[in-house]
Amino acid sequence: MTRIGIADTSFARYDMARDAIDEIKQSVGGVKIVRYTVPGIKDLPVACKKLIEEKECELVIALGMPGAKPIDRSCAHEASLGIIQAQLLTNTHIIEVFVHEDEAETEKELAKLAETRAREHALNAVKLLFNPRQLQREAGTGQRQGYEDARAIKQK
Repeated sequence: MTRIGIADTSFARYDMARDAIDEIKQSVGGVKIVRYTVPGIKDLPVACKKLIEEKECELVIALGMPGAKPIDRSCAHEASLGIIQAQLLTNTHIIEVFVHEDEAETEKELAKLAETRAREHALNAVKLLFNPRQLQREAGTGQRQGYEDARAIKQK
């Protein structure tokens, strides 16, 4: 049975894991979802690595919601570097899904962005594991998770 890891934080102001898990369950059967919640965003890299190495997940979705202050951006950057390192050390995809608090004007908009981004990246995880040709068909089409897709640039 395919195992998908979900790493998230208690620092986040929205439960993106709930939406990602729901989307995966609606999209594909026969998967085991393993959730691992940590306190903050800088804890995500080791959570992802543990999900891969100890829980035998074939892919992990790392969900985080950095705050709006400059220190939060720095912490998110450090977490991203750790997530990249965990991917390289384990040779396993970790889909980073961060929603920065300053990406939206209101809490309602922020909640909608978090839900949409989590769900769309969950679908990317399903495609990566079960239908990589779908991702190939989407190459160069300006896909955006959480926002309206950008239009593709015409090629010669």
